[in-house]
Amino acid sequence: MFLDGFARFVFFGFFPTFIFAIIIYWLDRYEKEPKILLGAVYSWGAIVAAGMACGINTLFEGTFIAFTGAQNAADFTTSSIVAPVVEEILKGFAVFLIFLIFHDEFDSILDGIVYAGVAALGFAATENTLYIFNGFQQNGWSGLAFLVFVRVILVGWQHPFYTAFTGIGLAIARLNRRLSIKLIAPTLGLGTAIFAHSIHNILSSLFSGLNGMIFTNALDWSGWLVMFGFILWMIHRERQLNIVQLKDEVASGVITVHQYNTACSAWSQNAASVKAFFKGHFQATLQFYQLCGELAHKKQQFTTLGEERANTEIIERTRVELKRLSPIIV
Repeated sequence: MFLDGFARFVFFGFFPTFIFAIIIYWLDRYEKEPKILLGAVYSWGAIVAAGMACGINTLFEGTFIAFTGAQNAADFTTSSIVAPVVEEILKGFAVFLIFLIFHDEFDSILDGIVYAGVAALGFAATENTLYIFNGFQQNGWSGLAFLVFVRVILVGWQHPFYTAFTGIGLAIARLNRRLSIKLIAPTLGLGTAIFAHSIHNILSSLFSGLNGMIFTNALDWSGWLVMFGFILWMIHRERQLNIVQLKDEVASGVITVHQYNTACSAWSQNAASVKAFFKGHFQATLQFYQLCGELAHKKQQFTTLGEERANTEIIERTRVELKRLSPIIV
């Protein structure tokens, strides 16, 4: 009976974050990240980051109370100072591992946002499950419904928003030659993530009631909308990258004019995938346009960063694969 009830809390905690993760994956229009890596960072967020953060935050709060006896001060310090630092470092570490180990998959600022957002959603899934479970214990089904509304609708994007700054910082470091930028950008990105997280928690602690909820959520949603606008700009830049970098692939016979035009339009790629589904070339079509995006990114990296981890070899290998697939892509 307990397991049946707990499964409901897990569903309400995890299912919405899966949907949000799919939205993030969909937004990465021109050069999608491997699903296995996205699954890995989501799992890291849900298991490692959430588990370690819960332990560290609880240990700090218990120690603070033991030495001071001040419950309210312990709650405020933990939520407003300790939790943002601990949680953003642990979530961001998943993105750092991708940056470190799977360097070739970390091709753009949008990639940094995608990995960071998905890792943060894994963390949010576990955190939401615990909040919803506590809400049910205290107020029954009405408490569960209220916590689902708060955690999913009102603050559902808070963790991806914070950790996105860490992903942006690592992506800037990835795409820059200068050592100073490589050191400063990740530090500044993580610092911004911690600051944004801390501000939210401080405001949530200071402003209670309906008016406080309206005020803090207005600030949250304003920040999320700005980040969404930034993501749309990044998508536009990736389209422009395809337009510039794939143009000479038509002249050299790697892809056709029609394929070039399709590669430069996310909507055309969707239409091509639908047609390919009925003609039995669905997977090949997805792979072809994914390779087009990867080729554009690698050519840009070669222009800005030079040879850097065998860029020339990757470019030529990608061209060979595109030539192989081109005849069956209509």
